This record gives sequence, C-alpha cells and structure tokens, in this order.
Amino acid sequence: MAKLEYHSEQKASPKMSVKDLNLYYKDFQALKSVNLDFPAHQVTALIGPSGCGKSTLLKCLNRMNDLVAGCQITGTVFLDGQDAYKEVNVNDLRRRVGMVFQQPNPFPMSIYDNIAFGPRTHGIKSRSDLDVIVEQSLRSAALWDELKDRLKKNALSLSGGQQQRLCIARALAVKPEVLLMDESTAALDPISTAKIEELVGELKDSYTIIMVTHNMLQARRVSDRTAFFLLGEMVEMGPTEILFSRPREKRTASYVSGEFG
Repeated sequence: MAKLEYHSEQKASPKMSVKDLNLYYKDFQALKSVNLDFPAHQVTALIGPSGCGKSTLLKCLNRMNDLVAGCQITGTVFLDGQDAYKEVNVNDLRRRVGMVFQQPNPFPMSIYDNIAFGPRTHGIKSRSDLDVIVEQSLRSAALWDELKDRLKKNALSLSGGQQQRLCIARALAVKPEVLLMDESTAALDPISTAKIEELVGELKDSYTIIMVTHNMLQARRVSDRTAFFLLGEMVEMGPTEILFSRPREKRTASYVSGEFG
C-alpha cells in the first residue's frame, strides 16, 4: 500500500533522509521500503506499537545496526545529500549524528569527565578548551546551574533525570548536527520528562532531532512532524497536528485514537 505524506508541506533539502530502506535480521524483514525525510531544525517523532521498526530505523541513521550480527540493509541513508554508508566515515557519522538511549547510561566517572570524554577522543587535550566545552554542553542541557559546583562528583550519584540530561550534554559535547533520541524519557518521572521535553524544544534551534516515542501525547507536544510505523512499514507521515487530528490512513486513525498499540 502506498505510504501517505502531506504534499502541501513546504519542501526543503532534508538534513537526513532514507530512500527505499529495507532491513533484515537474517530471514526477518524489520523495515520495508521506508522513504522518509528529516528536515533540519525540526523535531520528527516516530510512533507506532512495539516491534514496528521505529528504533531499528533510528539505529540505521548512525549505523548502530552495523554491530548486529546477521543484519542486512538495502537502500540508502543520506546525510546532507551524501550516502551515509558509502561516502561518510562511520566515526565521523556517529560524531555528526549523536544518540541518547532509553536508559540513562553515564560513564562511571566524574561529571566533568563524562562530558570531556568525546572531545578527548577526537583530539582535544587542552584543559581550557575542555572547560569551555563542558560548560557549554551542560548549559545546552540545562544542567550547568545544577552541577557547576559538583563537576568532580561521580555521574552515577545524579538522579535519573539529571543522568539523562547529562547523557544529552555528553552527546552535544562533540558538536553533532543531528540528535537521535530513542525513548529517552521512558524511564523517567513526569517532572524529569517535562524538563527534557522543554529542552528538546530549545535544542531544535541548533540541531535536527529525531525521536522515537511510545507516548503519543509527548509526540504531539514536542514534535513538528510525526511518522507512524506498523509492522516495519512507514504508513503515514505529516505535520504532527494534522496527523493526529486528520489522519488520512485508517490504520493511523485507529492507532492515534487508542484502538490498538
């Protein structure tokens, strides 16, 4: 069945896109001919029931699926018009396309060293340069005022919400262009979730954000565009408010109304 997109949207060159993307885990096809654009400086939400391919697609965007045995991919992933698998070095790709996971995963080291870890691996050794990066990254993640006097403390001593914002700051420290967020508030309390949703709204001025969420209210609150997935297929994509209020596809209407999922 043809995938539906809203052609009245103003078209611009996307920051990232996937064309005819298929992914197989051995004999199982997890993604089926996905075509999708991700506009710069917008938040795109990927919604759908568990096992529909949302996180699998997200991991294709920075080649995390390369690490999965038996995974085969056909089609193309583009970053700024370049083939991300053939024309972009994988290490450069993962620097430019950062990722924040469902469970906060700070390194068992100081807050400062968590943020400085990425820049150091990319050759930045100057303490003064690292000091600037740490402060800028924590400010970008709305954490500087909370943590500026605790930078030597172990990151594992932070609350869950602070740990997740620290992971966002760590991702931002290497100056990515795209930020992937895979259910990044699912393990958090409502107050921490609200802080991260507010942060996402601020970050899209500087980054392109692609987020997987099971929370349809969250998608509606924070995203500019939403894509609905079902059984590995991208069923429908459009401006978030239109997709939720006037979906064109019956399966989309059934999902967003809570009939299944």
